[in-house]
Amino acid sequence: MTGPDHMVSLEDQIDQWRGYVRRRQALHAVDVAKLEDHLREQITVLVNAGLSTDEAFLVAVKRMGNLDAFSREFAREHSDRLWKQLVVNAADAGASRGRAQIDAAAAVALAITAAVLIKVPALFGLQIGEDAGFYARNLSLFVLPPLAGYFVWKRQLAAGTVRWLAAAFIAAGVFANIYPFVAGGSTEVLSALHVPIALWLVVGIGYAGGRWGQSGGRMDFIRFSGELFIYYVLIALGGGVLTGFMFLIFQAIGVDVEFFFTSWLLPCGAMGGVLIGSWLVEAKQSVIENMAPVLTRLFTPLFAAALVAFLVTLLWTGRGIDIERDVLIAFDLLLVLVLGLLLYAVSARDHAAPPDVFDALQVMLLVCALLADAVALWAIAARISEFGFSPNRVAALGENVILLVNLAWSTVLYVKFLRGRGSFMRLERWQTDYLPVYAVWAAIVVVVFPPLFGYA
Repeated sequence: MTGPDHMVSLEDQIDQWRGYVRRRQALHAVDVAKLEDHLREQITVLVNAGLSTDEAFLVAVKRMGNLDAFSREFAREHSDRLWKQLVVNAADAGASRGRAQIDAAAAVALAITAAVLIKVPALFGLQIGEDAGFYARNLSLFVLPPLAGYFVWKRQLAAGTVRWLAAAFIAAGVFANIYPFVAGGSTEVLSALHVPIALWLVVGIGYAGGRWGQSGGRMDFIRFSGELFIYYVLIALGGGVLTGFMFLIFQAIGVDVEFFFTSWLLPCGAMGGVLIGSWLVEAKQSVIENMAPVLTRLFTPLFAAALVAFLVTLLWTGRGIDIERDVLIAFDLLLVLVLGLLLYAVSARDHAAPPDVFDALQVMLLVCALLADAVALWAIAARISEFGFSPNRVAALGENVILLVNLAWSTVLYVKFLRGRGSFMRLERWQTDYLPVYAVWAAIVVVVFPPLFGYA
């Protein structure tokens, strides 16, 4: 009863329990991890006492069922939860407010740090408008180290992990600036696009803390990424409205504030907004977690319809895909959005629920994206065979191959689930296990491509 096959069964049962607990708005991802550790400890004790793993799991879950007393312990350890008000006394509530204020102060301080960092190059004569290449290559280095620092502080990471994270940022800074790029050349643009992709994985390691090696830890980071995007867009929209009103009222008194907006407010606000958005996600996670699945269900049929229309039009007209750089970037972003919709559908779904119509829509979306990616790959390969290799073509080829592999196996796993021949957890594990592939490819583009193609 304790062989490899049975252990997989036990892990599937724990995955189902974790998915159920995650949907409790009162519990944060870190809380779920602590509960899971407690559950595993209970299972180990019961197995050592002579129970089978199946029996141990059922008894341990039964013991975990009485969450009232257990939630009191969690509320005291994690006093920055809104739900603590139901289970702690006034003294604990005061401590919670103090902790929340410290978190907010840390986020604001790091937001100011990021805003200052983007203005430091100006002290050395580098201006945003005149030295666009430098700022494009280093943009993520102004904001992602403070963001990683925020999670290092929040998660209280070990010194060894902090050194590895710092080394990754230093290496990115070196390779983003050491090469003699041709101004506006393809390798410089590719470096600017891929440095933040590679470094976002570094931020994810800081966010997940000691849970990065677990599928659940990586999935929590995927949720955080989507939630941060939503918050950042909202902050940007609010900032745009504020900027518009400020411009109008200063214009009414004959004062030109365009220079202040373009040189100070916009870049500093864009950097600081990432930190503030991250703090909001951490503080209000239970609210926004309900938004992402709703958006996923709204846009999945729309994206599926758009891709079906594209493929039908492609067949009807017989036209090929334009593989200029801007078109390829837009095309790849579309495929990434499709994967994003899949990821959020996976993260919000009840693993134990049977397949439904939305699952069929997801499969249709995956199949359409797979076909569109195959068409793009065919066009890129034809272009390479006709005109030879270039940085943009090779980068596009690699990225589309990586996306093709992900889409193809995701489709296979989803179809197996629809046919009752596979579990939904396998699809989730595949998505989270595949994350490092994107970062590795991004690092290759940043480090290898510039010298390989003569920095052009």
